[in-house]
Amino acid sequence: MWDAFVKLIADALSLNNELLKSIGVPYSFGFAIILFTLIIKVLTLPLTFKQLQAARKMQELQPELQKLQKKYKDDREKLSKAQMELYKEAGVNPLGGCLPTLIQMPIWFALYRALFQLASAGNLKEGFFWIPSLAEPRDMSWIWPLPQTPDGWLHAAALLVLPILTVVTQIIVQKMSTPQSTDQQQAMMSQMMMFMPIMFGFFALQVPQGLVLYWVTSNIFTLVQQYFINKQSEAAKAKGEGSAPATFSVTKAVEEAAATVVTSGSEAVKKPEVKRAKDGKRKSKR
Repeated sequence: MWDAFVKLIADALSLNNELLKSIGVPYSFGFAIILFTLIIKVLTLPLTFKQLQAARKMQELQPELQKLQKKYKDDREKLSKAQMELYKEAGVNPLGGCLPTLIQMPIWFALYRALFQLASAGNLKEGFFWIPSLAEPRDMSWIWPLPQTPDGWLHAAALLVLPILTVVTQIIVQKMSTPQSTDQQQAMMSQMMMFMPIMFGFFALQVPQGLVLYWVTSNIFTLVQQYFINKQSEAAKAKGEGSAPATFSVTKAVEEAAATVVTSGSEAVKKPEVKRAKDGKRKSKR
C-alpha cells in the first residue's frame, strides 16, 4: 500500500511535469513540484482553517485562563481540571495546531521516496533557477567537510538557499499563527514547536532540493493565507463584529468549568449536612 502511495505521487509529479513542459514552461519539474504543493495545500485547507480557528479561540480564552491560574494557584490538580473543562466548554483542543503538520507527514515521506525514484530513473537531471539539481543532495558531504575550491563554495551556496528559506519562513508562520498563552501546557507546546524550524532546516541540508522546494512553497502559501486571515480578524475586531457573543460564550465556559471543580470538591461535604438536617426535622416532629 505504501509503495502504491509513493508511485501515485511520482506519477502525479510526472504528469504535472509533462503538462507544463507541453506548454513551454521552463524548469518544468520544479514548477511541477510547486503545482503539486499548491494542490495539497488546497486539499488540506479545511484542516488549516480548523487550526486557525482553534488559535483564535485560544487567544479569547487567555483572560479566563489567567483567572483560573490565580484562583487555583495552590492546587495544580484543580487548575488542570478547570482548564480541561474550560477547553471542553469552549470547544478548543490545545493540541489542535499540530494536526495539519501530522497529516502532511506521510506526504513528505512519500514525496521523499518518489523523488529518489524519479532521480534514479533520470527524470530529475534538470535544475531550477540557481539550483543545480532537484535530485541533490542525498547527504551532507557537499557542506561537510567544508569545500576547498571556489566552485565547491558556489555549489554549496546554491544548495543552502532553500534550507535557509525553510527555517525563516517556518519561523514566521509559527509566530503569526501561534497565540500568546499564559497556560503552562500551551506555552510548553509552543516552545517545543519552535524547535521544528531548526529540525526542518537540518533535514533540508541532506534531502533532495525537490523536497525542500515543497516545504518552502508550502510555508509561503501558509504565510500569505495567515496574513490575510489575521487582517480579516483585526478588521472584524475593529468593527466590533461578533465580539460580544464570543466574550459571553467564553465567560460562560469558564464559569461552568469553575463551578464543576467547586461542585465536585464540595459535594461530599454537602450531602452529610443535608442528611443531618433532614434527621433533625424528623426528630423535632416526633
